[in-house]
Parts: sequence; structure tokens; C-alpha cells
Amino acid sequence: MSLRVYLTGRVALEVDGTLVLHERQFRGKQGRLAFVYLVCERARTVPREELAAVLWPEESPPAWDAALSALVSRIRSLLASDSLRASGVSLSRGFGQYQILLPPDTWIDLEAAASAIDEAEWRLRAGDPGGILGPATVASAIAGRPLLSGVDGEWVESKRRRMERQLLRALDCLSHMWLSTGEPVHAVETATRAITLDPFRESSHQLLMRALAATGNRAEAVRAYQRLRSVLTSELGTDPSPETESVYLELIR
Repeated sequence: MSLRVYLTGRVALEVDGTLVLHERQFRGKQGRLAFVYLVCERARTVPREELAAVLWPEESPPAWDAALSALVSRIRSLLASDSLRASGVSLSRGFGQYQILLPPDTWIDLEAAASAIDEAEWRLRAGDPGGILGPATVASAIAGRPLLSGVDGEWVESKRRRMERQLLRALDCLSHMWLSTGEPVHAVETATRAITLDPFRESSHQLLMRALAATGNRAEAVRAYQRLRSVLTSELGTDPSPETESVYLELIR
């Protein structure tokens, strides 16, 4: 059986391409958060106090122990369907600890994104632009989705920041690929998207400058540099890096 777990966008589980568990069945934000956390930490048992701190980051309710038990029982019953049991999915609990068990070949979107961006960057370093498109597209598609919409907390925010970094890395890989394959207009689009996400990301600005120059719009490439310099000076009190200056000098020669 093929098991796919989606933690981004809408939380869901698929078995052999059939949706067997969807987000609405978790009945609320905390159910989704508990499931996502336990999947991400499935390599170990999670103490109940740790899970409670994730679910109630500000202050645990007076009856948090009973609330947590009810929440875990709900998730456990959701994972007890015939198709999921046959796939090897379960939630174990004992001695105040919890652990979700999944088959070793389970596909999980967050982990697929991490592997994909590593492959895309490896292809870039290896000088294989043709091998970048697939993994970089997978990484950008997954990392660009929302994670646990409506849920706050330090752990969720740290995951979202990691996803944003992965998305930026994927967009940079795509920009490099489009430049290498002679399609600078697409490189302008991906570099611009990266800069919209992170106005201070100099690697993306460098790619935008190169892409604009490759389209024949050298003047706009120079203006892109000037905008970056203005943002860095006014917001961070610093100048562009030597690498960015080098790209700029190439433009004005």
C-alpha cells in the first residue's frame, strides 16, 4: 500500500490515492496541531507535558490533562480505520508518552520538500540545470502552501520560517535554471517572487539583475540594484555585499 501524509494546506492522509482522512475530521485547530506535531516527531515518543506545551503555548487550561487525553483518543480513533490499520498506521500511548507509527516508506509532504530542495541545489552545484526543474518545482509547491492556518505558537512559527527558507532556496534554483536555459523572462518572475517574500535576500536580487540584463533591459537591472541599495541602507544601515557589487559593476561596464 502507498501512504501519503499531507501536513501543509489541508491536513490529510491518502492510501493508494484514495483520501481516507481529511482535515475536518480532526474537529478543530488543536487536533490538527497535535497530529502534525506527532507526525513530525514520530521518530521518538513525545511526553504528554511536551505536547501540552505545544497545544497551549501561552497557558495550559486547568483541566489540560483530561483535554489532552480526549484529543489524543480522538486522533487514535481516526487512525484506527481499516485502511489505515492495514497500512501500518497507529498511535501508541503509555507511561505518559505518545508516538505515531508510520510505515518506513510513507511519503510526507514536508519531508518531500526538504529532500527536493537538497536535490535541486545538488543539481545546481553539479552544473545540471536540466535536473533542477522537477525537484525545485516540488519544493516550491509544497513550501509555498500554508501550514496549520489559524494556529499560533513558537513551534508552528519555526516550521513556517523553515518552509519560507525552503521556498526561497527553490525559487533561487529555478532562477538559476531559467538563466542557464536561456529563458530570462521566467527568471525575472521567480526572482521577483523571492524578493517579494524577502526584500533583503541579496542572492535573489543578484539573480533578478542578471535576468533583467539577459532580457536586454540593462537599465531596469541597474534600477533593481539601486532599489536594493536603498532598502539596505535605510532599513539595515548597510551596503550591498561584494558579490552584489560585482554583478552591478558587470552591468555598468
